[in-house]
Formats: sequence, C-alpha cells, structure tokens
Amino acid sequence: MSDDIKDKILKAALQNALDHGKTQDKIVLGKILGTEPSLRTQVKEIMPTIIDVVNSVNQMSADQIRRQIQDRFPDLLAEKPKKQEERDGLPPLEGAEQGKVITRFPPEPNGYPHVGHAKAAIIDEEYAKMYGGKLILRFDDTNPEAERLEYYAAIKVGLDWLEVKYDRVKNTSDDIELLYKKCQEMLDGNYAYVCTCKQETISANRREMKPCKCSMGEQEQNMERWEKMFSKFKQGDAIVRFRGNMSSENTVMRDPVLFRIIETRHPLLADKYRVWPSYDFAVAIEDSIDGVTHAFRTKEYELRNELYYTILDILKMRKPKVMEFSRLGFEGMPVSKRILRPLIEEGKVSGYDDPRLPTLEALKRRGVRPEAIRKFVLSLGFTKADTLAPFETLESFNRKIVDPESIRLHMVKNPASIKVRNLPSNIITMPNHPTKDIGRRTIEIGEDFYIESEDVEKLKTGDAIRFMGLGNVRITNQSPPQGQYIGDEIGHDIAKVHWVPQKNAQKIKILIPSQLFFGEKFNENSLEEINVFTEPYYNELKEGREIQFVRFGYCRKDSVLQAVYTHK
Repeated sequence: MSDDIKDKILKAALQNALDHGKTQDKIVLGKILGTEPSLRTQVKEIMPTIIDVVNSVNQMSADQIRRQIQDRFPDLLAEKPKKQEERDGLPPLEGAEQGKVITRFPPEPNGYPHVGHAKAAIIDEEYAKMYGGKLILRFDDTNPEAERLEYYAAIKVGLDWLEVKYDRVKNTSDDIELLYKKCQEMLDGNYAYVCTCKQETISANRREMKPCKCSMGEQEQNMERWEKMFSKFKQGDAIVRFRGNMSSENTVMRDPVLFRIIETRHPLLADKYRVWPSYDFAVAIEDSIDGVTHAFRTKEYELRNELYYTILDILKMRKPKVMEFSRLGFEGMPVSKRILRPLIEEGKVSGYDDPRLPTLEALKRRGVRPEAIRKFVLSLGFTKADTLAPFETLESFNRKIVDPESIRLHMVKNPASIKVRNLPSNIITMPNHPTKDIGRRTIEIGEDFYIESEDVEKLKTGDAIRFMGLGNVRITNQSPPQGQYIGDEIGHDIAKVHWVPQKNAQKIKILIPSQLFFGEKFNENSLEEINVFTEPYYNELKEGREIQFVRFGYCRKDSVLQAVYTHK
C-alpha cells in the first residue's frame, strides 16, 4: 500500500475524530472509497491498516489529535467560510418602512390549527421580523355558534410549538362596543339598512340582482329595527346589510351582511351580547384600529377587498395594504373543518391528533418538526398559485433535521427465528448513530434471534450473511434456520440483515399513516397497525423521542407500547 493512501487514511480518521471526538473504521472506509473509487476492489487489503489507524487515533486526547493535524494536515484547521443562513423567497413588501410594519394573524377559534394556519402565521411573523416590526395574534371570535374555549388554547399551543412569536394578543370580541358604534355610523349615513326578509328571499334577490324592499325603508325604520335586534328580534329575524350595488358583477358587493343575531353563548363573554358582526365588517375595522400596515389573507378573500376598502373609506378610517397568498394543503389530507369534524364525530379518525391529519397536533405526534414546517412554508414563497403539495416535500425537509438526532434501533416485523452458535460474547455495545456521537447502548444476546421472514426465505445452507453490528454468520441449516458465527470481517458482497435478540425482545405496535382521501373518497386503509419486535433499549427512551428503525424508516415513540411512523 502506498504512503499516499496511508496518509489519506490517517487524515480521514483525524478529521472525523476532530469533528466527533472518536472515529470508526466504517466511516473512514467510506471516506476513502468516496475519494479513491479504485480501492473498492482492495477493501480486504486496506481494512487492517484502517483498523490500526482508527485504534491509534481513538487512543489520542483531543489535544494530541489537534497537534497531529497541525503537524501533518494543517489545512483541516483552516477556518471554513460560514454558510449563509438560508432564507427563501418572501418578496419585499410594498410601502414597508423599517420598524413600522405591523402584521396580524387572525384565526377563528373554531377548530384545531392545521398546516394552513401554520403557513399564514409563519408568513405574518417572517415579514414582521424582516422589517423589525410587530405581529398581533387576534382571535376572530364573532361567531359563537362555532367557537369553543379549547380552540383558543389549542391555537396558542400550536403557535408556541411552531415557535411563532407574537407581540400582542387580543380578541375581536374585545371591541364589540366599538363595532356597534361603527355600525351606527353606517346606519346614520344611510350606508347600511336592517333587513327582515327571509333567507330564501335574500338569496334569490342577490342571484337576480334585485334590490331588497327593506333597502327602501326610512331612516327611522332602520333605527327602530337596529334597537330591536338587541332585544325583541330573534335569531334569523333581522340582519344589518351594507347598502352596496345589487347589480355589481362582484357578488360580494350585493348588499352583504354586516351584523346578525346569534343567541348561542359566547365562550368568553357568555350571554352578554347577542348581535355579532360579520367577518367582512369586523376585519376591516380591527385591522385599521390595530395599526396593521400589511394584512395577509388567503386568495379566496380577494373579491372581498372591494368591500373591505369601501367600509374604511365610508368610515374615514386608515387603510392597511391587503395582500393575498394561496392556501396550503396536502394531497389527500383536507384541512377543511367541514370535512375533518365528521371524520372525528363518526370515529373514522381518533381525534385532532390522529397522525393522518394535517393538524399541528397530528404533525407533532407523527414526528414532524416545527423547523421543517417553517422551511417548507418559506420554500413555497409568496404566491397566489394554489399549493396542494405532496406530503413528501415536507418529509424531505424533516428528514434533514431528524436524521442527526434519531437513534438507530433494530426492529423486526413478520419475525422468523434463527439460532446462531459460537458467538464470541453474550453482550455487545453498539453506537446509537453511525456518524453522530449520541451515545452507545449495550445489548444482551443469546443464541436465539428474530430476523425478517423475507430474509429467512432467501437463506441457503452455506450462505454467509452479516448480522448488522454483530458480525458474520454462516448458515448451517435451513429448517429450522441455524447458523454459526464466523467473524467480523467487513465485506461488501455479503447480504445484511437486521435482528433482535429473542431473550429480551420488546413487542410494540407501529401506526403507519397514509393518504386519507383519494379524490373525495375516504381511504378506509389509511392507518395500518403492525406488531413488531424491537430492542429493549426502546424502553429507556422518553416519549416523543425520534428513532430510525434500521431498514424501515423514521418513527416517533408515542408510548411504552406504541410508535408512529414518520416517513422513510
């Protein structure tokens, strides 16, 4: 072997030890073969040298490693240029001034937050940070029929998990008296009227572009009806409508609702109020009084901009800049509460944290990291194009984050037994990660192991297979499967199997979520449950810990007896 190859082996071992404290022969071999592909046919010849060098380097102190590098390979100590922090494509904001930008995230507390909420909140926060501005979390809580106290809390928990930082929290319902005052101004100026028509009549008139007879009423009639909405009228008897243009091509402007009666108890204000503003009215007023400079909302609201600005013009109030972006969802994973709620109520999914759902609770349980969601959202940029992304796109961001921290464990599904004789020890120690220093674990073994049935089916008497991390085994009998330990020499032409010792195998269940809908059809097989055996070290891991089961994929420990599959 040439001195040049020996130097490259030493350099690779020292570099790996410098980065991780220790090095391993497999890692050094991989680095050498990566730079010198011609050596792939000489693995047996160079492996003894690699093992000797690795053993020698692992006996050195950190100072000795540095001195060796300084003397032999000083280029390794040269300061590497800092990688510029990635920040994907949010375009500059029109009219934005540094330090003066105010954005708002205005969720309605009518359900658990999902990936669509995550996109909106992250964009709101990123723009506020970009300009040294502020973000307001404002609960749009003016529809008591749909809102519950638990949803306020769930939204805050979701934002905390996403690490979205807001500067102020408020509720639209805090300003109900002010909203009444602004409605009074609209009525006084004859820009609104109180309608007592049936809903069918209102809908028909809007379709046919016919004015409502209530819009012809005198000012006195409107004021009397407005007062009755707080006392005598019942829900559905009367609404306040904006005096728009019933012949407008923009259907939003055909005398839309500004206020309606809702007699359901409000989660925060109980029975104190019964007349509630519509979203269209409340959002315009709230954005203006809150000092919002740039109001982002999904593009289905684009037609409502005309009404938004007209209301503020009439009331002579400050106008924010409204900008639209596309909604975010995943193929086969609907975010609509109209679809999600029946799934839960009918027991088709277990709850809002069912790992098949796009809710933040479900993504967290599945093992998706908040950093991955942020990177994913920012990678999409600011666009109005509909975003129905494949879940694999988010997985690719998540994989890069969890891989360095995921403990590698052996796990066997569809187990078959095999007996291995002549093992050199009944205890082995294995690293928890092939390249990162996240500890080691000790495994007690006997002669009896579980391996995958499909691996057993391929075995023939005389075959040599490698029990990963344990050593090489020669098959001595096919039925029942038996083998004999024949050493630990690494070979690239030998089949590898993962395994679990039978004497202390831990039986757990793994939930494997898949696509929830194909088109509009619910996938009855969208959650698979498999029973598997894994190492006893699983019991020592905390709930929530990420694991990569060897030759299977990434999972998250859900409980003592259950894990959830994250992705490949």
